[in-house]
Order: sequence, then C-alpha cells, then structure tokens
Amino acid sequence: MQKIFSWNVNGIRAVLTKNALLPFIESQSPDILCLQEIKAKAEQIPGSFDGYDSFWYSAEKAGYSGTGIVSKSAPLQVVNGLPRDIIDDFKVSGDVYGDPNLEGRVLAAEYPAFWLVTVYTPNAKDDLSRLELRTRWDPAFLAYAKRLEQDKPVVFCGDLNVAHTEDDLANPKTNKGKKGFTDEERAGFQAFVDAGFCDTFRLKHQGNGFYTWWSYFANARSRNIGWRIDYVLVSNTLADKVLDADIYPGVLGSDHCPVSVTLDI
Repeated sequence: MQKIFSWNVNGIRAVLTKNALLPFIESQSPDILCLQEIKAKAEQIPGSFDGYDSFWYSAEKAGYSGTGIVSKSAPLQVVNGLPRDIIDDFKVSGDVYGDPNLEGRVLAAEYPAFWLVTVYTPNAKDDLSRLELRTRWDPAFLAYAKRLEQDKPVVFCGDLNVAHTEDDLANPKTNKGKKGFTDEERAGFQAFVDAGFCDTFRLKHQGNGFYTWWSYFANARSRNIGWRIDYVLVSNTLADKVLDADIYPGVLGSDHCPVSVTLDI
C-alpha cells in the first residue's frame, strides 16, 4: 500500500517555521510527500526529515516556485524538469515566458510499480497574461505524462491552478472566465481525463464544498469560500487500486491544504 500526499506549502521555510510541516508528516506518516512552491534552494531548507529521502528542484529565481519529493523508500531514479524536446515542440519557452525548467516546476521519480510526478502549474495571472502559456503548458505536461506512461503507470499530483468543474469552486458564476476558471484552463484539465488519467478525489467524493485553496482575504478559509485546484491523478489502469482519496482543510500553514491518495500497490 502506498499513501501519497501532495501539498503546495507556499514556502517550505515558512511552513517549517510555523511548525506545520513536521507535525503533519509525523501524524500522517506518508510513504511519499510531494511539495510545490517550496520557494527555496536545497541548502536553504533547514533540518532533515527523519526516515525519508528528500529531493528538491528549485527555481533559479530566489524565493520562487520549486518542487520537492520526500520519500520513505529511495526512488529508482529522479528526473528534473520537462524534456527539452517537449519544451521545444510545444513552445513553452521563449523571450516572454523564459524556460519553465528554470522555475523548477516538474519533478519526477520512478518507483518499481509507477512513475510519480509533482507539478506546480503556471498561474494564468489576474490579467490572464499567462493564459497563452497555459494553452501550451497543459498539452506539454500531458505529453510528458503519456511518455512516462509508456514505461509504467503514472501518478501525478500538485497545484494545477485550475478548478475543473463548477463543483470545484465556491462561486463558479462570478469567477467564470477569470484565472483558474477560464474555458482554456478547464479544457486543459479535461484533456488529462480524456487521455486516460482519472481525478482520484472524484472517484470517492462527489459534489461541492471540497476545496484546497482559500484566499487570505475576507476570512475565506473559515467560511470555506475556496477552490479545489490541488489534485492527484493516476493512469486509468490504477483506478481500481485507489483505496481512498482525501483533502485536509484543517491542516494549516499555507493558503493551500494537503491532498492524498492511498493506492493498493
């Protein structure tokens, strides 16, 4: 059995200082913990995680983006970033957006039974200035996941920066067309589903009210006015191995909360 967690910590140093991350690991004892938006270089991350190996893929820009994997068992291999040919084919690099691999957004680890990928998807931004990038990023990331899937089933998780359906945010009508809920971003997520990946949370839970991110304004979290933008998706061949999938809104320390899947592997 594998219990896999994912959490956008919005700064790993901050969540450690708030004494939120280590107690969470101790209480949940994840087999694998995927992190996004670590906002730190490896040498800046204080302490160690007893009983775990840790792998970090940091952004070149200080205090920005970055991903990590904390694992009880050592992976067979760890791969940083998107392959260069995929970046070039889908034109997700250029003068306007720079190189996505300099932002530390994708980190993959191979295990005996599956590939695991943690991903921090680019935000479209309030003015939608990165929406064009999203229309390139989502298919590029999908192409990478499908390439890995040629070898073995894939589990990918992280902050995908989109609410897939109206059930995935508290106020869909007023947010339609805004960042995180544009037709383009939602279609990008739907393409994952159409290509053979399932949203594990929706295998176990239906309806609204389940959110993973809340604004810091207007007491949004206490009022549960949020968005579900953090996911764990698995190859459809693993769907019958999903024992449980959950969200942990009571875990504080970030504007996001952790999500998890338990696989019978």
